Amino acid sequence: MRIVLVGPPGAGKGTQAAFLAKNLSIPHISTGDLFRANISQGTELGKQAKAFMDAGDLVPDEVTIGMAKDRMEQPDAVNGFLLDGFPRNVSQAEALDVMLQAEGMKLDAVLDLEVEEDEVVKRIAGRRICRNDSAHVFHVTYAPAKTAGVCDTCGGELYQRGDDSEATVRNRLEVYHTQTEPIIDYYKAQGLLVTIPALGEVADVTKRAMDALKK
Repeated sequence: MRIVLVGPPGAGKGTQAAFLAKNLSIPHISTGDLFRANISQGTELGKQAKAFMDAGDLVPDEVTIGMAKDRMEQPDAVNGFLLDGFPRNVSQAEALDVMLQAEGMKLDAVLDLEVEEDEVVKRIAGRRICRNDSAHVFHVTYAPAKTAGVCDTCGGELYQRGDDSEATVRNRLEVYHTQTEPIIDYYKAQGLLVTIPALGEVADVTKRAMDALKK
């Protein structure tokens, strides 16, 4: 299957992508991983992306599209893939359609993880990270530390990252509404969109998505 996963920040796309890709035996292709891999390997596209990022500029669509195309042409993606973070806007969605059509392929579904905006803010703004080890993550509501502000694992100080503040989260949501949300209507017009309520346990959301794909 060839699937695109969309949804606002904090909807759980990365978590769901990993579970869905495993269940469907297809690679999970995320924009973040693509950038990191190309930059660390020193590819031409990676060098271009790094130059823009170092200058504080957005990486142009053509660079992102080039990375995605290279990744989708790898042997492990011959029977399908799950795209997470790409396409990010309508121009990228159109470019993806052209790429797939050139290979005689098409998308099977676009899964839209639906979460209310206030829940997104609550999820992200409530995160607390250990200063000693960023792998130790807590949440003031959903996974609180036994002692407020103290890591259960190592006793380190828990803090809120700057990009997890409510103001930053709401700004990220505004960017999502402006740039990415239009692809929902784009794919709905193609009859590809499947909306998945993303509240509840991770396993329950995964089951909803798998059940929808089977239909």
